[in-house]
Order: sequence, then structure tokens, then C-alpha cells
Amino acid sequence: MASPQQKTFCVLEFAKTNSVVTVQRAFRRRFGINPPCPKNIRRWFRQFQESGCLCKGKSPGRLRVSAEQVASIRAAFERRPRKSTNRASRELEIPQSTVWRVLTVRLHLKPYRLQLVQALTNDDKRKRTEFCDSMLEMMEDETFISHLIFSDEATFHLSGTVNRHTVRIWGTEHPHETVEHDRDSPKVNVFYAVSQDKAYGPFFFQGNTVAGQTYVDMLQNWLFTSLQADSHDFIFQQDGAPPHWHLLVRAFLNEKVPQRWIGRKGAQDLALCAWPARSPDLTVCDFFLWGYVKDHVYVPPLPTNLDDLKHGITTAINSVHRDMLIRAWEESSYRIDVARAASGDTLNTCKTGSKS
Repeated sequence: MASPQQKTFCVLEFAKTNSVVTVQRAFRRRFGINPPCPKNIRRWFRQFQESGCLCKGKSPGRLRVSAEQVASIRAAFERRPRKSTNRASRELEIPQSTVWRVLTVRLHLKPYRLQLVQALTNDDKRKRTEFCDSMLEMMEDETFISHLIFSDEATFHLSGTVNRHTVRIWGTEHPHETVEHDRDSPKVNVFYAVSQDKAYGPFFFQGNTVAGQTYVDMLQNWLFTSLQADSHDFIFQQDGAPPHWHLLVRAFLNEKVPQRWIGRKGAQDLALCAWPARSPDLTVCDFFLWGYVKDHVYVPPLPTNLDDLKHGITTAINSVHRDMLIRAWEESSYRIDVARAASGDTLNTCKTGSKS
């Protein structure tokens, strides 16, 4: 960077010779260093002519956001609360950082995540409280958690899905939005089981639904073979989905793992305890696994056929490592404790999103 003395020398020499080359030669002889570029010499000369000074001008700093810009940003998000700040930046020709700052500081809006919740009846809350009491009592045995196996099924559509972790809805209050989903596109049904230390699966079901006999065959030929190879005293959890309520399924569990399964049960079933209806917030598969897998599957380039979809699901599930499972189990214990304290009500886990 040139000093004020060097700038003054260049301006005076250029005023006398009107030649950048002559100024550069004189500069090199005078100061013994490489001269400034022609562009800088001319710029300094123009600055001196216009202002009579070679001092560096004061930076104007951050431009103030006009009331018109604030109004245009407000209108854009009132029309489309799900609009991303990047898209609004392009449409309004306003920097993305400015859009974000106006939304959060000037308009006091927050980016809410889409969240799926279950409506609970008073009876549901009572059963959830009873389940949480039973689980917390059994968790007093330090070995209980290490024997517990959570399981669940999920449907993956080839058409894709809404990524609830990246979609944001801007507003001053939670909008409680829902999303329509195309359920006629090609799809696969996936079964998965997971313990604190290990994952079992995925197992893909053929057809539109998981039939009771198909589910029994899977348990007989695949899941329990794998589980019994690791441990003979595991505790198997399943939710209250229709295939799980099938007489064949309950008869199989009563025979193979009496008093060592958790699920929807009848009066004569030999279950360890009953799984409460509408409780996806209490199982690792629902509050962690499926969201994690779909976040990894539905990213560009999206799968174009069912084989690609299955490969993406398998790859995502195989990327789940033991440290992630341990943290998920800790979260599960916390959720059970909070649900019990809330008298069986759903967990208030709604959070505002990160910058996007």
C-alpha cells in the first residue's frame, strides 16, 4: 500500500508529464521499489482534482434498510410464509443477510419447522402415563436398556417427501401447518429394528400393505434369528399398527418371547407391558431414525426407480453408528420422563429453525 508521500509524488509527477510510464520510472528511481500500477496513479490524480485531498475516504458502512424494503419483505412472506430467504433475496434483489435480519430483528418473525403430531384422548394420556411409569421402573435396572429393541415400519415414496427439517414457515406464532402427500406413487415398505448398540435391517416388504402373515414370516426367518444370535433375553418393542395386532403375530410373540415383548396387546397376551396408542414421540425409530434416513434419501439426485430408492435407504441406515444410537437412547429416556411428568401429554418439542 502506497504511503501519502508516495501518492503525492505520483500526483505531482503526473501533473507535470501527463505520462504514467514517466511517473513509474521516476517513482522507481526515487523510492527504489516497484511503482504503483497505472490505474492507481490515474485514480489518485482524479481524486486530487475532485477533492483536493489524497486521504482515504470514510467507509459509508452498512447501507440502511429503507422502509420500502422492509414493506416488500413483509409482503413477500405474508403471501408465502414458506418462502426461503434465499428465494426472497433473488426475487426482491436484496441481500439474503438483509432479508434474514429484517425478518428476525425488524419484523420479529421466527422460522418454524413443520411438525407432525398425534391428537390424544384422555384415555390415551392415561395409558401413556401408565406406560411411562412402567418403563421408568424397569429402567432402574441398568441392564434393561441394553436389552431393549425398538422396531417400526415406514413407507418411502419414489415421488419424494417433504423434508420437515429444512422447510421453514415464517410467522410470529406457530402456524400448525399440514402438508398434502401423493400416496399413489411407487413406494416401498421398510421394517427396521435397532438396539442401543446395533441396527437390524432394513427389511423390505413387497406389496401395498404389510400383512400379518408376512410380518410373522419376517420375524421368524430374519429378525429373531439375528436377535437370538446376539442375546436370548432381548425385549422386543412394536407399536399398535394393524399388522402387529394380527392374531398370528400375537400368538407368535406369546410363544417365542413371553413377557419379553412390548406392543398392543389383548387380555390374554403375554406382553411385558402395553404400548400406548399414538406415541411416536416415545420410540427411537419415529423421533430419530426415519427423519434421519429420509433427510439422506431425498437429496439430489433423487432416486429414479425402486431399486435406487432401496439402495439409498440401505446406505442411509447403514450410516447410523453406535454413538448416534446411544444419544438417541438417552433422548428416549428423557422423553419418557417428560411425558410422565406431563401426565401423558405429547412432548412440546417445537423449535424454531436455523438460518436457511
